[in-house]
Amino acid sequence: MDIELLRKDMVAAMKAKDKPRKEAISSLISAVKKAAIDAGCREDIPEEMVNSTILKELKTVKEQIDTCPDSRQDLKDEYTFRYNVISEYAPSLMSAEEVKVYVQEKFADVIASKNKGQIMKTVMPELKGKADGKVINQVVGELCK
Repeated sequence: MDIELLRKDMVAAMKAKDKPRKEAISSLISAVKKAAIDAGCREDIPEEMVNSTILKELKTVKEQIDTCPDSRQDLKDEYTFRYNVISEYAPSLMSAEEVKVYVQEKFADVIASKNKGQIMKTVMPELKGKADGKVINQVVGELCK
């Protein structure tokens, strides 16, 4: 995902007077800019950083939805809307089956050790941003049995 696409979509939402969508995209852009400043690449933001920030924001909003009390339906609706908008920009993640095939092909020698910690240490840098950490953990756990 390119940050320029986010900016263009935010401008389009502003022109359409779609305030909730504009605010969701704006918060996403702010999070990406903050991550870029923290990493020291203010001007040229790599696409990988944009994608990882989007996934992080998606996870945060999902937690907000899950922890929101049922009595506050208005907040839950707002969080759900933000989640839907952010998920439009999120990169597609690998499924559990795809992760399993990838790990078995690339890391067959490490899997043979049945050492879950060693496998995770080797696999996580390769799949960071391509698959959910929980899915990877679950797949590796199954392979270690």
